[in-house]
Amino acid sequence: MITNIAALLSGLVFGLGLILSGMGNPAKVQNFLDFFGQWDPSLALVMGGAIAVGLIAFRWAKRRKTALLGDAMQLPASTVIDRQLLTGSALFGIGWGMAGFCPGPAIMNLSTLTPQVWLFVSAMLAGMWAQHLWVARTNAKQV
Repeated sequence: MITNIAALLSGLVFGLGLILSGMGNPAKVQNFLDFFGQWDPSLALVMGGAIAVGLIAFRWAKRRKTALLGDAMQLPASTVIDRQLLTGSALFGIGWGMAGFCPGPAIMNLSTLTPQVWLFVSAMLAGMWAQHLWVARTNAKQV
């Protein structure tokens, strides 16, 4: 029960941060990426703050054996920069630049009932499903 409450509170804080920073507004995101047009550098501060908090949190988490609620700490173990990572990063960046959304803000914007947002989230979920099938197929061939 406490884990669910912590997850809910974390999601609410994350959503509030998206709203206050403007990350939920695709036009603001696209203007940040438009260096030769209506460039809006304000999201660089948001990203810089998020990176700083993340660096501190991950450094602290690496020294712990358990998470705050007692579960085993699950941190990424791989440091390999491979084709899968680069391809995924490129697809994420292309989607973010074209639509102005990444997964969190897109899901948050479903409440607006805007058809474009629903189309984006549907395409995102289809891509996640296709990737899941691809990995399952690839792993089955290796066995």
